[in-house]
Amino acid sequence: MAGHIRKIATEEAWSIPEVAEELRKVARGPSQSLDKLLVAGVYDAENDTTGYAKSNFIEGLLDAEGQRLRLMDEHGVDMQLLALTAPGVQMFDADTAHDLSILANDRLAELCRKYPKRFTGLASMAPHSPKRAAKEMERAINDLKLNGFMINSHTNSEYLDDPKFWPILEAAEAMDRPIYIHPRAPSDGLKDPLRDNGMDSAMWGYGVEVGTHVVRMMAAGVFDRFPRLKIVIGHMGEAVPFWIWRITFMNSRAQKVGRAGKTELTMEEYFRRNFAVTTSGVEDPLALRYTIDRLGIENVMWAIDYPYQPVKPAVEFIDTFQCTDEERHALCHGNAERIFHIDPAG
Repeated sequence: MAGHIRKIATEEAWSIPEVAEELRKVARGPSQSLDKLLVAGVYDAENDTTGYAKSNFIEGLLDAEGQRLRLMDEHGVDMQLLALTAPGVQMFDADTAHDLSILANDRLAELCRKYPKRFTGLASMAPHSPKRAAKEMERAINDLKLNGFMINSHTNSEYLDDPKFWPILEAAEAMDRPIYIHPRAPSDGLKDPLRDNGMDSAMWGYGVEVGTHVVRMMAAGVFDRFPRLKIVIGHMGEAVPFWIWRITFMNSRAQKVGRAGKTELTMEEYFRRNFAVTTSGVEDPLALRYTIDRLGIENVMWAIDYPYQPVKPAVEFIDTFQCTDEERHALCHGNAERIFHIDPAG
């Protein structure tokens, strides 16, 4: 491949010590959330039962200016789109979550100002307090100049199709900034069969959780109320692109017999209009080609999922993927610049 093509990695995890400390408390507390398995593995090595602590993810999350930048330079990654790593602030009480989201957004904006050609960011908020969340979203875009928002799927086992969360969706649509729905461990109603054999997280549970979330939003008619709202999901679309024909067919049947509410568009039409996906953590050329052909090249972006995924194979994957020059530019930077309002001049 001739010449350097700008690479913007679009799902890159990051954190701050204050959030890490609060999550360590959660790991040692009474919560019955399935998230505690990964939280303990990342933030409380003494009580880790998963083996995650051996990977030392916490070092990669907290060190933005050292190893992260060195790896970016070594492998030709121009920019990372950073976001507070899952479960973000969503396992805390509403007041703690709100305060920590403000702190995290301030720190992220400071980092982006210091390295404007290397980092850009997605703001956090406390979804359990929707009106306060909407105000913080406005501050994050208008004052801090961040590029969108990250929500780690459910909050207290509730999803964004619930009208109580609509101030968040209204704010995102009004500011023309996407919401990235990132995985966390499945909600209370989904979690029991996923406790064993590592199924709680990236192997299976994360895709089940986010896939459920976005299908709920489409089937509930959320995008009739918010037609310009853009949602981004990772991991090659959390399997939804591969199921979308059947989702659409079965939803249409359910609407005809009264088992589902009427919607203005089909599920596939919503998915192509209101969603974009990233490759984060899925380095399968067959899956990427299918996703491009199914959703359109304009809806697919490259990502690494650092530090949970290694940088080198993610870069090699996109460099060797068989596609046109126009597709490669769209995947590597063009779509990210448009969807997240990133300066195309670099």
